[in-house]
Amino acid sequence: MAGNTVLITGGNGHVGFKVLVKLLEAGYTLRAAALDPKSKLSFTIVPDLLAPGAYDEAVKDVDYIVHLASPILSGFTEDQFETQLIQPAVKGTTGILYSALSVPSVKRVVITSSIVAQMSFSDIFMEETGKILNEASRISDPTGPVANEFEAYSNSKVRALNATEEFITKEKPHFSVVHVHPSFVIGANELATTVDGDQHGTNKTALGQVLGFDMPFPVPNASVHLDDAAELHVKALDLNIPNGQSLVGNSGGREGTTWGDAIEIVKRHFPKAVKNGVLPNSGVTSTKKVAIDVSGTEKLTGIKFKSYEEQVLSVVKQYLALVGAEAA
Repeated sequence: MAGNTVLITGGNGHVGFKVLVKLLEAGYTLRAAALDPKSKLSFTIVPDLLAPGAYDEAVKDVDYIVHLASPILSGFTEDQFETQLIQPAVKGTTGILYSALSVPSVKRVVITSSIVAQMSFSDIFMEETGKILNEASRISDPTGPVANEFEAYSNSKVRALNATEEFITKEKPHFSVVHVHPSFVIGANELATTVDGDQHGTNKTALGQVLGFDMPFPVPNASVHLDDAAELHVKALDLNIPNGQSLVGNSGGREGTTWGDAIEIVKRHFPKAVKNGVLPNSGVTSTKKVAIDVSGTEKLTGIKFKSYEEQVLSVVKQYLALVGAEAA
C-alpha cells in the first residue's frame, strides 16, 4: 500500500535506480541501503552484506523489502566465481530474509531474480530444446565445472532462488515472498553521464550492433524494457499476488526478440545519424531461440510489455543525447 515504508537494496544500479524512482512516484516512503538521502528517501549503511545480521538495523519497522542487490558481471576469474558471485548472491538474499524474520511489520519481500534462474544455462544459451519457460519454471542447483563468468552468474541466480524457497519451507515466515525474473533489460540508464555508461550491462546487447560491434555469440531472444522491469517490482508489492509467485518480464510473446531488428529500427528512426556515421549501424547480434510464456505475469499484474522497438529507441536516444553533450 502506497505510504508504507519500503527498504530497497541495490538502488544504485541500472534497474534498481528505476525501481527506486517508480516506488517514490507510487507514493511509498523509501529507506535505501547505502544511498544518500533525498525526497521521501532515508538511507542506512550496510558495510558488509555478507556479515551475519547485516540487515538487522536496516529492516527495522519497514513494511516491505525490495531486494535487488546482487553481484553482477565484473570480470571475475574462475577462482573467484564461488566467492565473488555465487556465495554473495545466496548469502545476501538469505541474510535479508533472516533479518526480516524478527520484524513483525514486514508484510512482503520482493527479490530480484532472472530468467537464468529458471532454466539451465545450456537450454537458454546453447541448445534449442523446445522447452517453455514460465512463472513456474525451476531447476536444481547446477553441478560440475563452470565454463565462464556468465554461467557462474546464472548459477548464482539459480542457487539464490532455490535457497529462498528452502527458507520459506523451513522457516514459514510471517511475510510473503515474490520473485521478479526479468530477461535482458534494455532501456536508458538514468545514472549514465557518458556514452560508456549508456552501453553498460545488457544495454550493449541491443546498442553494440548499432555502434558497429559484433556480439561474439548468439543471445537468447529475451528482452524487456527497463520501465517494465521496474514496474514489475512495484506490482509485486500488491499483497493480492500469491506468496511464492514468480513474475517473469519479457516482451514479444513466445517469439521474443530478434536482436538484429535493431539495425532496421535505427535506419528508420535515425537516418541522419546513420548517414553521418554517428551510428555506424553495421554490427551483428545473432539470436538464439528460447520460448518464454509471460501470460501468467500479464494476468496478475496487468502489464503489457513494451516492444523491442521501444527498447532500442530508448537506448539510442540516450546515446545520441550523450554524444551531443560530450561534443559540447
